[in-house]
Amino acid sequence: MRALEQELTFNALAEVLRQSPPLQIATRLWLCHGTWHPRGVVLELRWRRVADALVQMCNAILMRQPTCSLALSGGKTPETLYRLLSTRRYREALDWSRVYLFWGDERYVPHDDPRSNYQMAYRAWLRKAGIPAANIHPMPTHYPDPDAAARAYEAELRAYFGDTKPFPRFDLVLLGLGEDGHIASLFAGDPALGEQTRWVVPSCAPTEPSQRLTLTLPVLNHAQRIWFLVAGESKRAVIARLFQGPPDPTLPATQLSPIGECFWWLSKELRKMLTLLQP
Repeated sequence: MRALEQELTFNALAEVLRQSPPLQIATRLWLCHGTWHPRGVVLELRWRRVADALVQMCNAILMRQPTCSLALSGGKTPETLYRLLSTRRYREALDWSRVYLFWGDERYVPHDDPRSNYQMAYRAWLRKAGIPAANIHPMPTHYPDPDAAARAYEAELRAYFGDTKPFPRFDLVLLGLGEDGHIASLFAGDPALGEQTRWVVPSCAPTEPSQRLTLTLPVLNHAQRIWFLVAGESKRAVIARLFQGPPDPTLPATQLSPIGECFWWLSKELRKMLTLLQP
C-alpha cells in the first residue's frame, strides 16, 4: 500500500512538472546546483550559470504567457550579469521583445548620473540589448516631488499588470542585499519598510544619495520568483545573521516572506561560510 501511495505521489509530482516549464527549470537548478534552507534554495553565484538560468527561465515563462516581467536590481553586484546579457549569445537566446523590464529601486538622481541604477544597467547591457524602448520602464527621477514620482511609477505598473490587482506579481525579481540587511531601498527604521498598501514609495537611505524610490515589501512578497545576487566578504556578517539562528527583526531582509520561489545566489566564499555554519 505504501509503495502504491509513493508511486501516486511521484506521478502527481511528475505531472505538475510536466505542465510547468518554469518549475522544471527551478527544480533542475535546485537538484543539480543548490541546497535547501528555510530561506530558500542556496546556490553558488557563477555568473554564466545565472545568465543561462535567467534566459532559460524567461523562455519557460514565455511558453505559458505572452510576456515576461523582470524587475532589475541596482548596485554594483549585478553589473557582471548585465554585461553577459549584452553579448550575442544571450541576445539571441530569448525573444527579448516579449520581456518587460522594471526596477526594484532607484536613487533619486538623473538617469544619466553614474550613481543611477538605470544608468548602470544601460551602460552594461541595455544600450546593446536591442530590447524595444517601450519595454524598458525605469523609475522616474525628474519630478520635483519624489512622492509624485513614486505614484507615477505605480501608475506605470498598474498599466502593465492591471489596475484591479491588490499587488503585482512580477515573474522574476532580482535583488541585492546590503551589509545592513536592506533589500531594494527598504531600510531599517524608515517608514517605507512598513508600507502595506502602496506599490512604490519614496524612501530614505543612510548613505548618499539618501533619497530613493523603492518597490514596497508586499510587492516583493507577491513576486512569482525572487533571485538574490550576493557577493563579497563584506556580506559575511549579514548572511550569517540571516541564515543562522532565529530571525533578526532588525534586518529588513528578514521581513521578506515571498509566496513564490526564492533563490539565494551566493558568491563562493559566502556559500562556503554558510556551509561551515551548518550544524
